[in-house]
Amino acid sequence: MIITPREFKEYKRQPYARVIGLDVGTKTIGLALSDTGLLVATPLLTIKRQKFHLDYAELHKIIGEFKIQALIIGFPLNMDGSEGPRCQSVRQFAKNVLAQQDIPIIFWDERLSTVAVTKHLIAADFSRKKREKLVDMMAASYILQGFLDCIKVP
Repeated sequence: MIITPREFKEYKRQPYARVIGLDVGTKTIGLALSDTGLLVATPLLTIKRQKFHLDYAELHKIIGEFKIQALIIGFPLNMDGSEGPRCQSVRQFAKNVLAQQDIPIIFWDERLSTVAVTKHLIAADFSRKKREKLVDMMAASYILQGFLDCIKVP
C-alpha cells in the first residue's frame, strides 16, 4: 500500500522496526537504513539494476534481514513540482514491489538529493571513482533522513 508520511506516523509498527530508503535510478538502486528509533539514516549499499525479479530478490533479502516495516522511495519530481517520465518509472517500480509483497511505501520528494550529495563528496575531496560508488546510497540516505526528520515533528 502506498501511504503518506502522516499515515505512516499513525501506522501500527512493530517495536524496534526499521525503514529503508531507496534512490531508484535507471542503472542502480541506492539503499539506506534507518536505526530502530527511526532517527538516523545510514547509507547501506547500491544494487546494480538488472531485471526486476533480480533487483527485488536482493531487496527482499534486505527487508527480511533488517525487519523492514516500510520503504521510503525517492520521488523525482521536476523542479516545478510536476511529474515527468522518471516519476512514472518509480511508480511502476513501487507497483512491482507491491505485487510481490504487501509493505507500506511512502514516496518522498528527492529533488536535488543527488546534486547535494555530489557537492558534499566533492567538498570532501572524494575522487570521481569513489563518488560513483557512494553517491546512490548516500542519496538514499539523504532521502531517508528527510523523511525521518519529517515524522519526528509533532
